[in-house]
Amino acid sequence: MSAKNILEVEALHAHYGKSHVLQGVSMTVGEAELVTLLGRNGAGKSTTLKGIAGAVTPTGGRVRFQGADIAGLAPHRIATRGVCLVPEHRGVFKLLTVEENLLLGQRRDSPWQLGDIYRIFPRLKERRRNGGGQLSGGEQQMLAIGRALMNHPRLLILDEPVEGLAPVIVEEIVAQLKLIKAAGVAILLVEQNLEVCVQLADRHYILEQGVIVHEAGNAAFMADHDVKDRYLGVGLA
Repeated sequence: MSAKNILEVEALHAHYGKSHVLQGVSMTVGEAELVTLLGRNGAGKSTTLKGIAGAVTPTGGRVRFQGADIAGLAPHRIATRGVCLVPEHRGVFKLLTVEENLLLGQRRDSPWQLGDIYRIFPRLKERRRNGGGQLSGGEQQMLAIGRALMNHPRLLILDEPVEGLAPVIVEEIVAQLKLIKAAGVAILLVEQNLEVCVQLADRHYILEQGVIVHEAGNAAFMADHDVKDRYLGVGLA
């Protein structure tokens, strides 16, 4: 394993019944790097994230995190090693307050304390006594990310964090993710909003039908309109 890579995925396979969803996915994430995994709906992006985080058991391949093979471990064991997945549904406890939600994720050895979370997410400080169910969708997303940080992640995995959110909230979350990355947390991001992706990412992978078909640095990806059109069906102005 390269000293700069915190995560290495090698030839990862996964099945849902007879459906071969992941067909040899290989990728890396470096320390304090932000990497996006892009692709059309049904390409296998969320399954890849779940396979890394233990929510889906791989049927082949290896997942190494900080040099140790974690493929097939239970999700809570992977989380204690420093891999935290924020799923698409967010998983906020609606009957608990914002602060109670955050404290549920806290680890004793975590450098992330409530004050750190409130500095990055001032909206959460303002609403710390509100129930999770009283928050907007964007605020719930901030809470889910903040709770994951309380668990001391070395790698934060995000599945569609800005989907369906108002543009002003998207801008806030982009700025917050930049702060988290600057604090040294590596991030693996699945996101359909390419404008968000190119603002944040160091590198991009494109997944199609369970196979990685393209990898590029951010500048090369932005300049390659043919690749974006061929694999994603979109372009950037």
